Amino acid sequence: MKLPLNPFKAALASGQPQFGIWAGFASGYAAEMVASFDYDWMLIDGEHAPNTLPTLQAQLQAVAPYRSAPVVRAVNSDPALIKQLLDIGAQTLMIPMVESAEQARALVQATRYPPHGIRGVGGGLTRATRWDSVPNYLKTAHEQLCLIVQVESRAGVENIEAIAAVDGVDAVFVGPADLSTNLGYYGDASQPEVQQAIRRAIDATLAAGKVSGILAPQEADARRYLDWGCQFVAVGIDISLMRQAALANLARYKTLDDQPVASRTY
Repeated sequence: MKLPLNPFKAALASGQPQFGIWAGFASGYAAEMVASFDYDWMLIDGEHAPNTLPTLQAQLQAVAPYRSAPVVRAVNSDPALIKQLLDIGAQTLMIPMVESAEQARALVQATRYPPHGIRGVGGGLTRATRWDSVPNYLKTAHEQLCLIVQVESRAGVENIEAIAAVDGVDAVFVGPADLSTNLGYYGDASQPEVQQAIRRAIDATLAAGKVSGILAPQEADARRYLDWGCQFVAVGIDISLMRQAALANLARYKTLDDQPVASRTY
């Protein structure tokens, strides 16, 4: 059995825009439904969604037959957790709150086996090796791994040039909500200072020869960031899209008179 290819990494290498969706329901059933929508990639969120290692694995298994490429966001940069996420078969990891080149280098180390890193060997226990069915997995696994570091603080932006230059970092993803809050604007990424910080992060990432990504559910924001050079953009969040659709649906009926529904004539 061959080492499974990473479609997300291959898509980034193509240079074409990749449109993604956040998957936050923490359910294999819901993740499979989201995968069927045919976004280029989907973020399975282990940071803010109520996920555990088993629920993340269930979602990776559920979306495997679909074209939408899974990206798993870890809750933090713990190398032990990174090891577990890789062992259950995640090939693309997004790590939040990266603020220095030293932290980025440590993340690269966590994804590599010795002598190039510190990742522990799970062998036949792991889904990643297809339970020891992938020849030379220890020597070749890194070839299909994609490491995305998330820059979402003042410190991260101040150190962005050094972070993006770290060998083994494939992409830098900007988190506008945390970045704007960290800069004192509490989720308002439209502020000029926040936009300048985002532009700096994108420019520095591209200058380092790396790929830039961002979360931008509003179309005007997404198009602006694409114009600035972002290649992979999350343009929707499943929970938010459901909420918006549900509220819009209910509003069609809430605008009727106050009669009980059963007594109305249509």
